[in-house]
Amino acid sequence: MKNLLMTLAFAIATLPVFANEPEVNQKALDAFRMEFSGASNVKWTISTDYFMASFIYNDKHVSAYYDIDGNWIGTTRFVALADLPLMLQGEVKNKFSTYWITELIEVANNEGTAYYATVENADTKLVLKASDSKTWNHYKKYKKS
Repeated sequence: MKNLLMTLAFAIATLPVFANEPEVNQKALDAFRMEFSGASNVKWTISTDYFMASFIYNDKHVSAYYDIDGNWIGTTRFVALADLPLMLQGEVKNKFSTYWITELIEVANNEGTAYYATVENADTKLVLKASDSKTWNHYKKYKKS
């Protein structure tokens, strides 16, 4: 489930977005409306395996994922450094001080909450993962060309 959610969150290409809600499973629509009643700028992406609602909620860009039966899979949102747990803030500042942070994402699902940070320097791009709110682990590493 974690890999599915990360694949969805990091997908570069998205499927066509449909403006009319009738295409989306009613159970997913109802669950979304109940959980995110104050959401604005809602756009749905539909695939054969999931529905994704991208929207603004509490001034944050958020995506909620639902399976084809309309059950919640998880939620992702971009976060600021100040939104991270204090231990993670300190560790990313200290251990990765020679890198700049290019992306911070919070992933919430039935297994809990995890954070992903993309940090870069001139030569390397690292994706870090923290699932315990205390320690970053290397998730992926890329050499820049």
